[in-house]
Amino acid sequence: MTYTLTKREEIIILEINRPNIHNAINMEVLEGFKELVHTVKKDSSIKLAVITGAGEKSFCSGGDLSVFHKLKTERESYDMLSETATILYDVATMTIPTLALVNGTAIGGGCEIATLCDYRLVKKEAKCGFIQGQLAITSGWGGGTYLWEKGMRQDYTLQMLTEATPYPSDKLQAIGWATEVFEGNKYNALELFIDKMIVPHETVLRAYKMQLVRKWEQSKLFERIMEEVRTCSVLWAQDAHHQAVDAFLSKKK
Repeated sequence: MTYTLTKREEIIILEINRPNIHNAINMEVLEGFKELVHTVKKDSSIKLAVITGAGEKSFCSGGDLSVFHKLKTERESYDMLSETATILYDVATMTIPTLALVNGTAIGGGCEIATLCDYRLVKKEAKCGFIQGQLAITSGWGGGTYLWEKGMRQDYTLQMLTEATPYPSDKLQAIGWATEVFEGNKYNALELFIDKMIVPHETVLRAYKMQLVRKWEQSKLFERIMEEVRTCSVLWAQDAHHQAVDAFLSKKK
């Protein structure tokens, strides 16, 4: 199974389960995100949705290059990027708070997934970053657009996107990307965080989350994400991107 979806009392946890390839995303994992959204819609007792990765080293490394590098044209890449971005938008706009339990490295699309969440608990040893620029593309699942929504200083936001390098956890907290940094067991850290932020009544949590969702709807967040997708798909089709990915894959061999 490429993912597990587990309900623990009032919390639902989606764990990406591909640790042997750094919890990279394929279409089966995307089905897990859709199942998460569906479950939250039908179960009003859930107060918090958590996304994490299996193992100790990786939260998520983004798209599985062995799958996505087969996409060469603007049309092919746009179809994949827009479908993924739409699924992740549904996750971001669920009626309950979302939390990325960043148990390890989160780069590329993995950093985008963590960014769309309302909270980010980051393991001290983890590094996170938008490395897409190293592959001659921009973020393509909405991550750049979500990052601008997180209230970080504008120069920090632009720097994180353009430096295209993973940041250590202390810097992630200093610039406001990481909500908290934790050591030790990730579920112990999650429990401590929940004790502080989960109020007894799920109706209150949903009401406040919907205030945020309405703000996003008014500012046309989805339309802006689709513009990000389109820009990425244009760059995806360029020789510079395919050459950069080929060079990256050859280094891994």
